[in-house]
Amino acid sequence: MAESIRILMCPPDHYDVDYVINPWMEGNIHKSSSARAVEQWQKLHHILKDLAVVDLVNPQKGWPDMVFTANAGLVLGDNVVLSRFFHEERQGEEPYFKKWFEDNGFTVYELDEDLPFEGAGDALLDREGRWLWAGYGFRSELDSHPYLAKWLDIEVLSLRLIDERFYHLDTCFCPLTEGYLLYYPGAFDSYSNHLIERRVPAEKRIAIEEADAVNFACNAVNVERTVVMNKASDRLKHKLESVGFEIIETPLTEFLKAGGAAKCLTLRITEPVLEYVHANSPVETRTIHMEGHLLDAGIMNKALDLVVENGGSFKVLNFNLGIERQSTSVADVRISAPSYQVLEEISRQLIELGAVTPPQEVCDVETETVTKAGVAPDDFYVSTIYPTEVRVNGQWVRVRQQRMDAAIVVSETDTGITASCKILRDLAVDDRVVVGIEGIRTVRKTESRETQQRSSQEFSFMGAGVSSERRVELVVEQIAWELRQIRDRGGKVVVTAGPVVIHTGGAQHLSSLIRDGYVQGLLGGNAIAVHDIEQALMGTSLGVDMQKGVPVRGGHRHHLKVINTIRRCGSIARAVERGILSKGVMYECVNNNVPFCLAGSIRDDGPLPDTEMDLIKAQAEYARLLEGTDMILMLSTMLHSIGVGNMTPAGVKMVCVDINPAVVTKLSDRGSIESVGIVTDVGLFLSLLVNQLEKLTSPYQIA
Repeated sequence: MAESIRILMCPPDHYDVDYVINPWMEGNIHKSSSARAVEQWQKLHHILKDLAVVDLVNPQKGWPDMVFTANAGLVLGDNVVLSRFFHEERQGEEPYFKKWFEDNGFTVYELDEDLPFEGAGDALLDREGRWLWAGYGFRSELDSHPYLAKWLDIEVLSLRLIDERFYHLDTCFCPLTEGYLLYYPGAFDSYSNHLIERRVPAEKRIAIEEADAVNFACNAVNVERTVVMNKASDRLKHKLESVGFEIIETPLTEFLKAGGAAKCLTLRITEPVLEYVHANSPVETRTIHMEGHLLDAGIMNKALDLVVENGGSFKVLNFNLGIERQSTSVADVRISAPSYQVLEEISRQLIELGAVTPPQEVCDVETETVTKAGVAPDDFYVSTIYPTEVRVNGQWVRVRQQRMDAAIVVSETDTGITASCKILRDLAVDDRVVVGIEGIRTVRKTESRETQQRSSQEFSFMGAGVSSERRVELVVEQIAWELRQIRDRGGKVVVTAGPVVIHTGGAQHLSSLIRDGYVQGLLGGNAIAVHDIEQALMGTSLGVDMQKGVPVRGGHRHHLKVINTIRRCGSIARAVERGILSKGVMYECVNNNVPFCLAGSIRDDGPLPDTEMDLIKAQAEYARLLEGTDMILMLSTMLHSIGVGNMTPAGVKMVCVDINPAVVTKLSDRGSIESVGIVTDVGLFLSLLVNQLEKLTSPYQIA
């Protein structure tokens, strides 16, 4: 017996499942057999007494989970960090465990009452003593980890739990002698799994399957080369035995009903201190400042959810709620993350919500110089659709040509400082590119409650979302109203459309919109022009008669004949001039001086002479035609719509129409608050839109 190893246990005199604080307890309230629980505990106790010295803490009536002594605290040497239980149902255990530790000569450290940490259930020492694995996500808070590092003078590695079944680290993670690790990867996020793989060599990692995980195979007690657990599959036992471990199985099914097994029922209280190991916690923190109608607009909830969902933690340092109807709220929030990289990613996303560095801490933006054309520096800031400002020489500068997925280039000349978005291929040597996230802010317009309410009443379609077909007519009325307003004030509407517009009979309606001045630009590919002209010249689309809806003999050749005709003319415009093309979408574009750009692809037949087969040139022309746009109608063309969306800054109203819900959802997920997806047949949509515009007989008058 290894006399130097001591384990703390608590008899199950008062054990029962009295409440639900984890998924395992659901359906098991008062369904545990007291006699069987005592029998199973005693068998575990007997096994461990042959391996170590077992001390007992007196059970207390009213606290049935005291039997799970792993949660009493975290011990290293003569020091212990007392647990701060997350759930009220267990908080009454704290003074009893504190007294036991003090009576046995330990120095007790206590966290603030509002900082949850659940002891050795969520903090496991590497069995070689080199570092401490600390879990967070359900019961323990990430912000407790720096205290563990400081008080116990050890390096802390933070692991985020994401499966509620494995609410404590010790339910899915078990460090073993000689650096081996028994764990269930599915319980952790990708960052944590990468961290585990960096610290534990592949030959030392024993990843288990879900079937073993739900039997709490990782909730095991390891003493030297012996591993005591509830149950293990033959495959897992073979893995452990092949690297020299002896497996002892002892049923603990009564305790599984409360979400615990062998490790939960024990606390190792003799953990040696290595003289060469010292405190180090990679937890990074940053304070952010937010202003606006944080509650009304849901911004505060979005920000805090974003932090947690990305593996971080937060503490609201102050929150001043606006006391008048027009007042804005102000909040300062400290964000914590397990590494600098995770904190940077969280911060980048918070910037999109309008978060900034607190005024007293704001500093200038950082830039690095481009050394190779078309290649940005590492850690360059990736722009978003939202209006952005960067701080240069103490002043905020608005970024020009705002778009998604670009770098921000800062220039200083005799005439002043400028900042603009540049896509990677356009970066030139010596361009100063913004890196990191310091000195960057997005500009969000703070509207009064009345303005928000009025806007939602007048343009409910402007709220991001996906409208089902049963609401199409209502949404079309709102879009028609806005189209008339834009046209009458001399605004700009751009349409990006796919060939489905032609196939579904929408060509005549889109032609009408162009002819009546509602469209100031058309973006698409080779196909929409080909099939539009095919319909205009031959009455078919993809060889299908548009009047009868049946294939025409030899119709599969029609689109090639059309391409050949236009190529003979030299361009679509020349076909119009010669009278060959006298109707259709492309005819109306030429006849009404509406610019268009057809972006080619590898699948294009012909192509038409107007189709730009140089993708870079096509993208540039798309961007040029989108400048100054007030609204974009995206009609059944997923790839072109997504491309256009990425080129478009926030503030431009976007309407995406497609019969496939996945397409409109993709655009909605882009994050623009001015976008809406409409799930319907695009031909029907255009027909309803034209009919609604015809009802608006009086031009909209600007007040």
